[in-house]
Amino acid sequence: MKFVTVEQMREIEVEADQSDLTYDLMMENAGRNLGEIVNREYSSQRIGGVLGLVGSGNNGGDTLVALSCLLDHDWRATAYLVKERSNTDPLLERFIQKGGKVFTVQTDDDLLKLKILLHENDVLLDGVLGTGFKLPLREDIAQILKTVKETIENVFDPPFVVAVDCPSGIDCDTGEASEEVIPANLTVTMAAVKIGMLRLPAYTLCGRIELATIGNLEQLENWKKINHFIIDRRWASQKIPYRPEDSHKGTFGTAIIIAGSKNYTGAAYLAAKAAYLSGCGLVTIAAINAVHSALAGQLPEVTWISLPDEDGFISERSVQIINDAIPKANALLLGPGFGLHSSTEKFLHTLVKEINQNLPPLVVDADGLKLLARLPGWPQLLPSNTILTPHPGEMAILTQMKTNEIQMQRVFNAEHYANLWNQIVILKGAFSLIAEPHGRTAMNPVASSALAKAGTGDVLAGLITGLRAQNVEAFEAATLGVWIHAQAGILAAEQIGTTRSVLSSNVLQAIPEVFHDLENV
Repeated sequence: MKFVTVEQMREIEVEADQSDLTYDLMMENAGRNLGEIVNREYSSQRIGGVLGLVGSGNNGGDTLVALSCLLDHDWRATAYLVKERSNTDPLLERFIQKGGKVFTVQTDDDLLKLKILLHENDVLLDGVLGTGFKLPLREDIAQILKTVKETIENVFDPPFVVAVDCPSGIDCDTGEASEEVIPANLTVTMAAVKIGMLRLPAYTLCGRIELATIGNLEQLENWKKINHFIIDRRWASQKIPYRPEDSHKGTFGTAIIIAGSKNYTGAAYLAAKAAYLSGCGLVTIAAINAVHSALAGQLPEVTWISLPDEDGFISERSVQIINDAIPKANALLLGPGFGLHSSTEKFLHTLVKEINQNLPPLVVDADGLKLLARLPGWPQLLPSNTILTPHPGEMAILTQMKTNEIQMQRVFNAEHYANLWNQIVILKGAFSLIAEPHGRTAMNPVASSALAKAGTGDVLAGLITGLRAQNVEAFEAATLGVWIHAQAGILAAEQIGTTRSVLSSNVLQAIPEVFHDLENV
């Protein structure tokens, strides 16, 4: 499922219209597929009927086609025209000929008929405004949307709301929304998800998002050059590593996790357990004795490499020990729980500068990123396809930008720095992004406070490292790890009953169920 800007979608449609896929045909395809989705999802509501709010633009046309399609499925269908449409509109004529009823706002004093229709119908199609809308709302449209919204809020058994392409009144580039927007249970968007729908507050107004095709776009140049996609369950299920029955622990790789300090002992545990839960065959924690003493016995499957410390932090003297261990590793994680002590800074810098060519597939997380930022020319010293996992604050340190500047243009910044550094960048947060240099960008369609807890980043880093150890390609490992991690957070919140009380250990416990689900797609 691709995501696009409004302008990109417009360019795709222009190119399609210049081929054999005309605007009229795209509208027919979009509307018919919308109707089929509504029939599939809500066929049990057929007796109550469907009401379509029909605007004057393409979304209104899509809605009329969908209503005609639903009439073919024996629905009772009504169109309420919130804007005038031509008397010779063939879509309106066909709908009437099939037996559909039509009402207009011009003949509806005080919107009384609209309120009655909202009580009489079980499904509402919101086809008033399209993806090209920009704030603010016109007063007349604002009044109609406000009336619908308030009426639905006061109906005992409100209709299911299906937004056509997008909820009317959201900006499909920025995610801004007017207060009159009617929250949707389902948004059926055409061809590709518009990027503003994956930003707040618009995301909360879209409900579940589903795609309707508008025709075959695969041969269009403007379509082919879109390398932005949304991670979904089907994609993730195709990327989990295969587990042959005649395997052994060596089949699934060895991950070395260099983590922890006297103040942050739990980071090593969380990352190591996540690596094991990913399916990795052997996980080794390289840590100072204080971390080993705190965790010994809590994860008996882990093997240990003892590192010298300085004031409770990893010492520069650890470099040779790690260098000796590297030949056994299929993936290496640096950073969780490091702290920012000068001794660990020297360790990290020496490791990267002196033995960078010998490093296995690498993931750098948390304090490792902050320490890396202090090393001049660090991007060129890392092995290619290193996975960097910054949250916005860490990204600001790496780029010397302000956090709000990072957040204002998340897609651009993730892609720009992935290209500049020639490394894979995971820009964490609501709707996490994964960008590979000069290639694909994936977005995780999840925004949940369940993951807003200390330690969840360590879980993600360990999960990705475990996947890399199993020889999953870097971009796929990063993207798959982000998706599984988010689903585990959502599942943990469902099991507990609130996002408020989810701990990173709860996220760990939910990972196996997410894998079970993927294995049974």
